[in-house]
Amino acid sequence: MNTPSNAIPRSSFEPQAAAPAVMTAPRPFYWSVRRELSEYRSIYIAPLAAAGVVLVGFLIATLGRALTLPNPVDRLAVLEGPFDFAMGLILGTAFIVAIFYLLDTLYGERRDRSILFWKSLPVSDLTTVLSKATVGIVILPLLGFAITVATQLIMLLLSTAVVHASGLDVTTLWNKVALFQTSLGLLYHIVTVHMLWYAPLYGWLLLVSAWARRAPFLWALLPPFAIGVLEKIALNTSHFTNLLKYRFMGSPESPHLAVSHDSFAMFLGSPGLWIGLIITAGFFAAAVRLRRDRDPL
Repeated sequence: MNTPSNAIPRSSFEPQAAAPAVMTAPRPFYWSVRRELSEYRSIYIAPLAAAGVVLVGFLIATLGRALTLPNPVDRLAVLEGPFDFAMGLILGTAFIVAIFYLLDTLYGERRDRSILFWKSLPVSDLTTVLSKATVGIVILPLLGFAITVATQLIMLLLSTAVVHASGLDVTTLWNKVALFQTSLGLLYHIVTVHMLWYAPLYGWLLLVSAWARRAPFLWALLPPFAIGVLEKIALNTSHFTNLLKYRFMGSPESPHLAVSHDSFAMFLGSPGLWIGLIITAGFFAAAVRLRRDRDPL
């Protein structure tokens, strides 16, 4: 005689165990970058403010001065001048913002103890450090480039109206300004210099931000300054100081200062570029390790 089984079959209406959600690698990185952009609004506010200052100054001084000049040729000369100034101010502002952002980003989350919350999320230290580096090295320079081109385009349109009202051929102004060619050269400069050539500087700033317990700006300056002074006193040489000058100021024969296929090939084949990138990778690895081990301040 068969004994009826006491086992109750699983109801088809019983909820099944939910499969764990799989988060692909790019998603934490993407949301980490978005988090940085939402927390540090100066990333885009400061370059936009610099562009606003340029446009207001251009309207008040340049256009006002150009309209008062009786000679149309002098008007054209006045209108051409501020374009380089606009580029320098906006890109310089973006570069300064990148320096202070990278110095504060890892230090700040330890200072306000928000690191305890961010570490509770399923985002690795490597992803966090790389997202912060991407904002400082890639997004900020490209944002500065985009704002610069937009500002110069507005300036060019305003200048075109003045030149046309003066009875001159606007083609002369557009040829002298050469906005398209200038923008291509600027983009080349952004990629080669601000992103690749300055990469060791950005890596060093991230490392200091992860290590310093206070005053990260001073800690970023003191070691290079001390090494240069010590070398000068002990050996009466300035090799380290000259190396820093070459890295951050370049030289007339530097291949990344010219725009051509040959110069770009020379730049990619430059040992200084790859040595700098290797050093940058070492700085990033140390910053990841320090973020993992450092306690909140």
